[in-house]
Amino acid sequence: MENYIITTKNLIKKYGSKTAVDNLNLNIDKGSIYGLLGPNGAGKSTIILMILGLTEPTEGFISVADFNPIKEPLKIKRITGYLPEKVGFYEDMNAFQNLEYTGQLNGIPAKELALKIEESLKIVGLENDRKKIVKYFSKGMKQRLGIADVLIKDPQLVIFDEPTEGLDVEVANQILETIRELNKTKQITFLISSHQLNLVQRICDKVGIMSNGKLIGEGNVKELSDNTFGGNKYQIEVEIIGDIRKVSEKIKSLKDIKSVSVIENSLLIGTDEDIRQEISKAITSLDNVILTKMNMKDFSLEDIYLNYFKEV
Repeated sequence: MENYIITTKNLIKKYGSKTAVDNLNLNIDKGSIYGLLGPNGAGKSTIILMILGLTEPTEGFISVADFNPIKEPLKIKRITGYLPEKVGFYEDMNAFQNLEYTGQLNGIPAKELALKIEESLKIVGLENDRKKIVKYFSKGMKQRLGIADVLIKDPQLVIFDEPTEGLDVEVANQILETIRELNKTKQITFLISSHQLNLVQRICDKVGIMSNGKLIGEGNVKELSDNTFGGNKYQIEVEIIGDIRKVSEKIKSLKDIKSVSVIENSLLIGTDEDIRQEISKAITSLDNVILTKMNMKDFSLEDIYLNYFKEV
């Protein structure tokens, strides 16, 4: 487990008759950015609670930086920062005072604390707002102050719940760049729970997809795409006007075709060769069929996610 900061084995959490987390086996690499995806009720929040030692597993094993969250919760809290979706601060205190209070709670010596606060505020771009009362902060400023707050104790692991929810694009990009830079320069591991697929695709090294307490897919976007859509070198998307089933049978008869999927009035064709010209000729040779569109398909995390939940 020396390369993993979080490890779970056959982890189960039940609330009465409801199974919130079902036989979870998870390994998160040290120094990585891991995205946890899934609809409400998928088990994401329960996983976070067990990582933080705030709820006890019903069965199974969990380790965080080689500590047991149930037996050693204080050790985990010392090395872990948690930023919930709704960040809470003392609204009548300024930014510096809020961070000072956090540092005191974590036992940071006074002679070190002021320097840590200044460093953290500079990292998130709030060094000029240190004396500003927090109730006058925008949501984006509070989110950045939240990042500064978790940095005070030099965490090995930071857990974010919807870090850019409700923020405009510019501020959200600033948050993402801060996360990426901290991961690169300080080797902080980030666990990001989110339903914002674009965010997760842009920043995460690896993604876990949760449904009904189960981890139903895991990997980087390329691996998830291969597992979901067949792993062919090329995925060619074709739209037509006409009998889609007739076109599908024609395409299947071509050489080098690995798979053909019908999606409404379009086809998704898997192949290891770029045979768009042959596909075009085959379609235009058919009576009463018009080819309206053909392009190479690059699957996004949204495509993969929607495929997992298309029948949910």
